Amino acid sequence: MTKVIFLDAAGTLFDVRGSVGEVYRQLANDFGVTVKSEELNAAFFQSFAEANPMTFPGIELAKIPQLEFEWWQAVCAKAFQIAGVFNQFSDFPNFFAELYAHFATAEPWFVYPDVLPALNRWQKQGIELAVVSNFDSRIYAVLKSLNLAEYFRSVTISTEVGAAKPDSQIFTVALQKHNCIAENVLHIGDSFKADYCGARSAGLNAIWLNRQQEELELGKWGLIDSRKVEEFASLDFI
Repeated sequence: MTKVIFLDAAGTLFDVRGSVGEVYRQLANDFGVTVKSEELNAAFFQSFAEANPMTFPGIELAKIPQLEFEWWQAVCAKAFQIAGVFNQFSDFPNFFAELYAHFATAEPWFVYPDVLPALNRWQKQGIELAVVSNFDSRIYAVLKSLNLAEYFRSVTISTEVGAAKPDSQIFTVALQKHNCIAENVLHIGDSFKADYCGARSAGLNAIWLNRQQEELELGKWGLIDSRKVEEFASLDFI
């Protein structure tokens, strides 16, 4: 019986309006930098994919926000370098500080329309809800600004744990917060590798919320519990 539902954050509960490249382009334009959003978006995802995981094992919590800031600054700078426009900036640190603060607000994000019906339904069923995410410390401000924070009893993020999904450690830490065994917990997320495979490897039940309607080889997992977007809000665990 499902007693607790863990949910991924970005890509599952909410996502960027338009694209990351478009948001970056708009703010960069204010600093006199001209670049196509499509090229910048591709450059961002290349930079992000090539970066080391955003985890800081053994670091005291008070130092983590600054390390997160520096990690994202490096990813962002490389994206503009790949796009060939980094040298257009006269003050990149100032630009990035504004960009980083911008993503801590509600403005660049939207909540998927299926999310609130699902959260309200599960809350009425007495199911505990939690966020388990590879997001950074800005997640607390983002959840609050999007009016989602009140739904979640706990939030567990990779930078504070020192391990990122699909590493089982982040799920173990989240389980401890709810004093619950893995088989009574369901994890839902949009990443097949990080969310579905990670949760299954940690002993949790899992649903891959396949928002992009991706196709993949089943491999060792056999039959995958993959849900389309329109089914999300109607999932019932009573």
